[in-house]
Amino acid sequence: MRILHTADWHVGKTLKGHSRLDEQRAVLGEIIGVAREQEVDLVVVAGDLYDTGAPNAAAQQLVVQALTALAQTGAKVVVIGGNHDHGATLDAYRQFAAAAGVTMVGTVRTREQGGVVDMVTRGGEKASIAALPFLSQRYAVRAAELVAKLPAEHNADYDEQLRGIVRSLTDGFATDSVNLVAAHLTVLNGEFGGGERMAQSIFEYAVPAAIFPADTHYVALGHLHRRQKLAAPAPVHYSGSPLAVDFGEQANTSVVCLVEATATTPARVTDIPITSGRGLRTVTGTVDELAALRDAVGEDYLRVTVREPARAGLREDVTALLPNALEVRIDPEFAAQVTASRPEGGGTDRNPSELFGEYCRDRAVADPRLGALFARLHDKVTSADSGGQG
Repeated sequence: MRILHTADWHVGKTLKGHSRLDEQRAVLGEIIGVAREQEVDLVVVAGDLYDTGAPNAAAQQLVVQALTALAQTGAKVVVIGGNHDHGATLDAYRQFAAAAGVTMVGTVRTREQGGVVDMVTRGGEKASIAALPFLSQRYAVRAAELVAKLPAEHNADYDEQLRGIVRSLTDGFATDSVNLVAAHLTVLNGEFGGGERMAQSIFEYAVPAAIFPADTHYVALGHLHRRQKLAAPAPVHYSGSPLAVDFGEQANTSVVCLVEATATTPARVTDIPITSGRGLRTVTGTVDELAALRDAVGEDYLRVTVREPARAGLREDVTALLPNALEVRIDPEFAAQVTASRPEGGGTDRNPSELFGEYCRDRAVADPRLGALFARLHDKVTSADSGGQG
């Protein structure tokens, strides 16, 4: 059986206010191409299809088109909800999705309610996928009581609750099928990719890899955006995000995982690079040094740190040289220390232009044009107030 594992699409995510929908469309198109070329039998999307629980219409349209196209390759498609998705909404579309060949599991379910997806692929192979969408601490007790029949003790540890749920979903795995777990969660010792929602990734949400039973052929994880394999009795893998979602992920490698397994042999995993997304890069230097980098950065989106004091027009100068600069900041070494103290006497013996000049000096803003502009604006305002012509 050939399985394509992907996760953390975050469709609809913007970068510093810049839409990346065209990039996301290209990346998903590349993933669809991989599924078709590799003739995969099953596609597992391990959560975070969207970047928000209330995606706009364009993001929803893109995801629906992508999932439909994946199913049209002849592969079975299984999708679970992530912490950025609205699980109940995914569940609401289960019937529509099923008609298109896509199985959606938005929230934690019992085996009987669809928490385990049993299927026979086009090649005749049997597969069982235990689906564990993201589960917040708030609902963990309720889910553990529902699925694992654990007592509703609110002081139970999160990892104990998830361990019980996984055990309940995987107890029925058969020996003549390829048995998988698809989960969206943080595993202990996993490395963060750089763009995760930390409040739902911290230690209290981390579980040991040992919660997955040793007879599982493959564990397809989402949530951490860095591609990685974790030490565990079973093969446990994060596919990572196929598109770096923030500058903290600029060094990550974007891939999908091609998994080959049978009911009697271990999984063999091959990383297939996804290259349609534009690179993210941080560059540092003076304006002249940044100008020298113009040809080297290509089409990458840039986070720029300027090693010069702030001045009027500095951002415009940088973006004129580097049009793909989405963020421009001053190196802290060149940023003035801002103090909350007032000068003696409160500054009442100085005129507004002198006070503004001191404000600029305190913040290392040395640009005579700014002082001249302030003087003209101040003159205009005071002239208007006194009945003169502005």
